[in-house]
Amino acid sequence: MNENEGEKLISINIEDEMKSSYIDYSMSVIVSRALPDVRDGLKPVHRRVLYGMYQLGVFSNSSYKKSARIVGEVLGKYHPHGDVSVYDTMVRMTQKWTLRYPLIDGQGNFGSLDADPPAAMRYTEVKMKRISEEMLLDIKKETVDMQLNFDDSLEEPTVLPTRIPNLIINGSSGIAVGMATNIPPHNLTETINAIFAYIDHNDLSIEEIMKYLKGPDFPTGGIIYGYDGVKNSFHTGKGRIVLRAKVHFEDLHGRACIIVDEIPYQVNKADMIARTVELMKEGKMEGIYQIRDESDRNGLRIVYILKQNANPNILLNKLFQFTSLQTYFNVNNIALVNGKPVQLNIKSFIQHFVDHRHNVIIRRTKYEHEKCQNRIHILLGFLKILDHLDPMIQLIQKSQNHSDACNRLIQEFGISKNQSKSILDMKLQNLTSLEIKKIRKEYNELVQKIEFYKNILKEHSTRTKIIKEELLEIQKKYKDKRRTQIDYSGDKINIEDLIENEQVVLTISHAGYIKRTSLSEYKRQGRGGVGNRGAIARESDFFKHLLVARNRQYLLFFTEKGKCFWLRVYEIPEGSKISKGRAIQNIIRLQQDDKVNACILAGDLSNKKYVKDYYVMMITKKGIIKKTPLENYSRPRKNGINAIVIRKEDSLIEAILTKGDSHVFIAIKSGRIIRFSEKKIRSTGRASSGVIGIHIRNQDMVVGMICVEGKEKGNLLVVSEKGFGKRSNIKNYRITNRGGKGIKTINITQKTGSLISIKYVTDQDDLMIIKKSGIIIRIPISDIRVMGRTTQGVRLINLKENDAIADVAKVYKPIMDNSLKSRNMLIPSDT
Repeated sequence: MNENEGEKLISINIEDEMKSSYIDYSMSVIVSRALPDVRDGLKPVHRRVLYGMYQLGVFSNSSYKKSARIVGEVLGKYHPHGDVSVYDTMVRMTQKWTLRYPLIDGQGNFGSLDADPPAAMRYTEVKMKRISEEMLLDIKKETVDMQLNFDDSLEEPTVLPTRIPNLIINGSSGIAVGMATNIPPHNLTETINAIFAYIDHNDLSIEEIMKYLKGPDFPTGGIIYGYDGVKNSFHTGKGRIVLRAKVHFEDLHGRACIIVDEIPYQVNKADMIARTVELMKEGKMEGIYQIRDESDRNGLRIVYILKQNANPNILLNKLFQFTSLQTYFNVNNIALVNGKPVQLNIKSFIQHFVDHRHNVIIRRTKYEHEKCQNRIHILLGFLKILDHLDPMIQLIQKSQNHSDACNRLIQEFGISKNQSKSILDMKLQNLTSLEIKKIRKEYNELVQKIEFYKNILKEHSTRTKIIKEELLEIQKKYKDKRRTQIDYSGDKINIEDLIENEQVVLTISHAGYIKRTSLSEYKRQGRGGVGNRGAIARESDFFKHLLVARNRQYLLFFTEKGKCFWLRVYEIPEGSKISKGRAIQNIIRLQQDDKVNACILAGDLSNKKYVKDYYVMMITKKGIIKKTPLENYSRPRKNGINAIVIRKEDSLIEAILTKGDSHVFIAIKSGRIIRFSEKKIRSTGRASSGVIGIHIRNQDMVVGMICVEGKEKGNLLVVSEKGFGKRSNIKNYRITNRGGKGIKTINITQKTGSLISIKYVTDQDDLMIIKKSGIIIRIPISDIRVMGRTTQGVRLINLKENDAIADVAKVYKPIMDNSLKSRNMLIPSDT
């Protein structure tokens, strides 16, 4: 410190100083930058832009002025910040996809829905919109408080005397310190109707207000999906509104197309399309063939061209799930009330606007009243002097100057100084009889006006009537139709309601490719046929699993290492008979050294009673069997869950859904089968390994398992590797204890090959057999003769040299009651 220079050093606590300074900064951001005023819905920069244009006379009926001129005016007089902040504000006030009712009319490039930047301010031109003039009307009538600008050289308004409920119809968004605001826009017609209802009944409930003001109305249209978010935001000032694009389906050149007509508010169209392309590359949007953006000056149009046989409803649901075709608008109604941030519901918004209009009308009336009083005072002087015109003229002639004449008039006629000055300023032509009559008429009219103004200031109902009249005028000028559609039951609609619950064929290849094909593509053939081409088989690949399911069922995958994954049937990519399908690794998160060995079709896994009534029965290659409640597998994670503990050199080969009271049949490669009651197996948790189901010798292994429930009305079907098969009566298989060696079910020879599959069938079923070469044949079970337990069987399908059977599946035809056509339908135990 240098005391000679008069400096003084003050010690302060740095923590206290930082607290104080940061609080000052925070309040500055909250009050002077980020949050709108509840009365006019404007932040300071928006207000200064409009006031600057008003001062320059850039009205809607005037010519455009360069944006740079407006920016310079606002910066130099009212807003001492960067020019970018002011120009960006002007751009947003111009964009019709940003504001529901734009406040500035722009000429030039002001950006696009693709977030293209606007042209520089030197290239664009602006003027006020007609609706923004309604916000500045009567501002010269002392209707609002004025404050000094940053250098105390000029005055600027603290709020605008707006006639339009700008905060409600245009909304606002901003991030302050420790808080943020996000107010959605609404339709002007609906808003004014709601204000009328509030004015008529101040105790109106929010539910009654919602009869008039249905919900937000966004400039880009779209659909509000579900109404709960709107209700919450109207009642509490906070809520999450689901927004969806407005779409329809078309057929273009033989292909189904999803056409997007309107997108959700604040969505970048280009980014949304780019993200969809990324998803297509990742395999998550496999059904989309091409995307075209056909938007032009006439409107928005995005075309998603689908692949052949793709389901438009399923793909649309995926687009809603993974892209910005569905977004969320998180409502947070925070605005400044008397300079303080407050969370407000919709009724509070209306109330504060109406109170502001009352205040503006009172101040405007006082201004007009005072103006009338002053004019009457002058007119009274005229009327008083007009009866003494000759003496007045003589007195003025004798006066030496203006001041002398003024004083003489005051002394002689008893008038005020202002009256005397007005008399001296009067033109001689005003002394004609016609002009005198006009003065008397004006006086009488002003007296009536003063009485009217007194009534306005005294009677609340009169002011209310004026507010309604002015709002009705605004409504007639600027009314328009709602753009955003409201789907009141949207969040209650399930995508499954849009999906036909038809039977489909699911195939999984040895290399891990899966697909879904309509069952109608497979035609019946007689026994001994050669079959149809099922798929173009890749080298060393063949179909390993073939299941018949319905679109709304759940599919549980069980892997060789004992993990379980969950999927809906309609989520499996659709393909034709000859397509290879899609890699399972792109659908579920399999480990590289693991593969799917078993699949279970289940009903509604969210139904608590259903999952408690069923069990999952699993068998391993070494004959280890395990039973676990389905409930344990009803909530798998994306990375899968452990289904069974697999012992060394063993692997899971089959999983079946049971009801707990079935008979279990386990078949092994050497042609033997064991039968025992399911009750012999105790139910255990997911973390167990199970117990011995059948005794395995040497290199033998389990090839399949079935669980038969209820009365034995069907037959046991066995199929060998070389295409031989037969049906046997189930009664031929005696019930034994778990862990035995089993009994012979087919005579295995070099001609028949090893046993590969067992099924429980009836005469009403069909059988689908698939070769390793990819050929599929579908034959009626009734064509296969019932034979003895130890016979060789008959040839089911002709095989070429070096070909063999890959898998066998039963086409199940359940006779369902109408009440069972839901997701809770019973599932055949052997699929």
